[in-house]
Amino acid sequence: MSSLTYDLTLAGLSVGSAAALTGIGLVVTYRATGVLNFAHGAIAMVCAYVLRQCVVEWGWPLWAGAAVTLLVLAPALGVLLERFVFRPLSVLGGDPAQTLVASLGVFVLLVGGAALLWGQGARDDAPELVSADPWGQLAVALVLAAGVGAVIRRTRFGRELRAVVDDRGLAVLGGIDADRVAAAGWAFGSFTAGLTGVLLAPYVRLDPYGLPLLVMEVVAVAVAARMRSLPVAVLVALAVGVAQSQLTRLHPSGWGEPLLQAVGANLFVVALLIAALALPRIGTRDALPRTASARVPTPQGAWIVAVVLFLLPLGFAGSDLHTSVQVPALGVVLLSLVVVTGRGGQISLGQAAYAGLGALFTALLAAGRFPGLPRLPELAALALAVVLVAPLGLLTGWPAITRRGLALALATFAVGVGVSRFVLAQPYATSGLSLGRPEGFDGDRAYYVLELALLALALLATHALRRGRAGRALAALRDHEAGASAAGVRVPALKLLAFVAGAALAALGGGMLGMGLRAFDPTAYDPVRGLLWFAAVVVLGADSTLGALGAAALLVGLDAGARGGVAAALIGVLAVLVGRFPGGPYEAVRAVAGRLRPTGPAALTPLGAEVRQRLHTSLRAPAPTSEPAPADGAPPPPGPPAPDHEIRTGAGGNTTQTEGRAVLTTHDLHARYDGFTAVAGVDLTVPPGRITAIIGPNGAGKSTLFHCLAGTVRPSQGQVRYGDRDITHLSPHARTRLGIVRTFQQLAVFPTLTVAENVRVGAEQGPIKDPTSVHRALRLLHLDGPLRNAPAADLPTGTLRRVELARALAGSPSVLLLDEPAAGLDTAEVTALARVLRALAADGTALLVVEHDLDLVADLADVVHVMTAGRIIASGPPAHVLATLDARETAV
Repeated sequence: MSSLTYDLTLAGLSVGSAAALTGIGLVVTYRATGVLNFAHGAIAMVCAYVLRQCVVEWGWPLWAGAAVTLLVLAPALGVLLERFVFRPLSVLGGDPAQTLVASLGVFVLLVGGAALLWGQGARDDAPELVSADPWGQLAVALVLAAGVGAVIRRTRFGRELRAVVDDRGLAVLGGIDADRVAAAGWAFGSFTAGLTGVLLAPYVRLDPYGLPLLVMEVVAVAVAARMRSLPVAVLVALAVGVAQSQLTRLHPSGWGEPLLQAVGANLFVVALLIAALALPRIGTRDALPRTASARVPTPQGAWIVAVVLFLLPLGFAGSDLHTSVQVPALGVVLLSLVVVTGRGGQISLGQAAYAGLGALFTALLAAGRFPGLPRLPELAALALAVVLVAPLGLLTGWPAITRRGLALALATFAVGVGVSRFVLAQPYATSGLSLGRPEGFDGDRAYYVLELALLALALLATHALRRGRAGRALAALRDHEAGASAAGVRVPALKLLAFVAGAALAALGGGMLGMGLRAFDPTAYDPVRGLLWFAAVVVLGADSTLGALGAAALLVGLDAGARGGVAAALIGVLAVLVGRFPGGPYEAVRAVAGRLRPTGPAALTPLGAEVRQRLHTSLRAPAPTSEPAPADGAPPPPGPPAPDHEIRTGAGGNTTQTEGRAVLTTHDLHARYDGFTAVAGVDLTVPPGRITAIIGPNGAGKSTLFHCLAGTVRPSQGQVRYGDRDITHLSPHARTRLGIVRTFQQLAVFPTLTVAENVRVGAEQGPIKDPTSVHRALRLLHLDGPLRNAPAADLPTGTLRRVELARALAGSPSVLLLDEPAAGLDTAEVTALARVLRALAADGTALLVVEHDLDLVADLADVVHVMTAGRIIASGPPAHVLATLDARETAV
């Protein structure tokens, strides 16, 4: 027994050593660049193929092939990626969504290129660089980790690396060449990837899909190390490798046997699931794909062309439509990504798993093998499979509530790999399983007609989720999650809705694909294909249903030939260029056409056009005394600015009386950050009908107090009350629905929506549903006329401040929290803002203003509170408080 334990430990150390190399490379690359290199596994696969090509095909000595592969090719790949892919993205602002897509683009490009060059078949003759003795591989991993640790801690380059990681901008100002540091990090990371590939290739299947996914699974060791600690990454890798090897000793009988075998063979996947779901703090920057695709119009006639192309197989193809029947099915799957990622802004790398579950459940139900249910006809089985899979969207939807960015990408990828490994690829669930077509639709032509009908239903469902109130709320969530919550959008529930709807659409498409192929094929829903689908949808326009259909046709059509990999290579190239044209091919074509188009006469901006229209109107006739409010969706006739009496009625139509209005108060409020007390025992009252201002130096605790009132920070002690109700633990959107609305110091508008749509989001989520509130808010802040239909992304800062305030007022708030409302405004705009705020206070609204502009505070506020060191040290009328502060400063 001891001999068996020893042998299994050695085998586990061999696997763990290769995993440790991957963890080392990923940690170093992430620390140098802030990028989790999803292409790490693809680089490992390419290096393994190149070494085999040099040694087996060309007859080179092993040492020469290894030197060229590991010392030349692998580092060169890293430097090229840094220089031509990721450095341009960092120059453009380093949007994490674009960086992630570019990394996935490199992955699919290398996978597709390898499939084109070396074919998709597995190779079992990869040369062995290090003997099977695990001590050699372990020594390589330990020496490499110790060397890298010494360089990071004891050398000038290591100090520069740590400085770049802490603050890249400050490091550059200090004279550090951050590009050189990033290039070195990428070169080393690619070297470790290549070393991992050539070490693993002799012992696993060498093919373009298997080895990259195997390497990506062991990203768990880097995640467990929080992308920082090399010793932790090495220890976790060795521990998981040994544990996975030891599990092979267990042979239970009964129902637990296949489950234990699956866990024993995929313990790194289990570790990935645990690490990705238990450590949400990795890569928490906002990674919502704020692309321009939502505001790039679809070319005229594009849908007509698409319909004609989808109908062509019925009129011109023969009876065998084996390839064509895959396109509508895959189109339905990709529509799920349009809902989740394109409209909802949530990164989902696990949609292939839901498609596979849809196909599996359909096959089990049609075969009568689903537990507790009888055999069903194929169409009924497909419908029930969609119903069963849809709630499973919570597997990725629930983690999405508290995660975003890289953390969400890892969680969805981990769930997708887990479903693939533990369900779709297990013989106990899929052995002997076949899948036929519905009765009456057995032929390809008839089944293709059925698919078109189901595709039309999926398009209608997608259209319903992308338009109207739900669509605006999803777009708001995508563009600015905190702003959407402040506008009253139920962000957690909306995320769950997006993932559940996405799972249902993916399951429908997966079942259609399985029936089209007449079999359940787990490889058709491999996680690598899920990454390819995600990249394809994003680069062709994530929020475009037409882009999803085009991606389906492209993926199926290009790989229909004798040699696969063409589609992956093309999508990879487009994904690598996503930083240049984030709105997809429509925006790229428009940009190129704009450069080639001769320069025409200058055109007015939307604001200029509005001013010109107002001047013409005032010259033609006097302003009308009254006009009926137009319908919510129709633009109002142009007119002069809102008169004083209209402002005094407020956006919500309140009266000037304040009796019965609830008062917002705090009682002994404390808030702490990592042991630091930001707010220390604050008692505050924000009465209706008055403007309360909070001033103080930076670090005084003003912003923390503001966030406690808004619900984005939970106090450690004390209460926030609204009238008689304790709202200390209410979420921001719940407070908005009570009538407590906030604005942001940094603009919180939704750039892919128009001005009117931005305001309509606030009106739809507010406590009072008034169909005329949108028009009143737009007119109150001079946003009516042509400006109301302008995309928010094209407007200047001053106008966007008015848009944000109009959105807040459209919900008819009783308490308005304003964080630096005058930031970015000129003198005239500040004067107009003050006039509106005074009128709102006269109308009975309670206003709290956090502002650095003391002149504005003196002119605007009824009462001023001065904060220092987390406490309120002075309160009273503005003239008295500001005079006291001036006297103190003079005395000092």
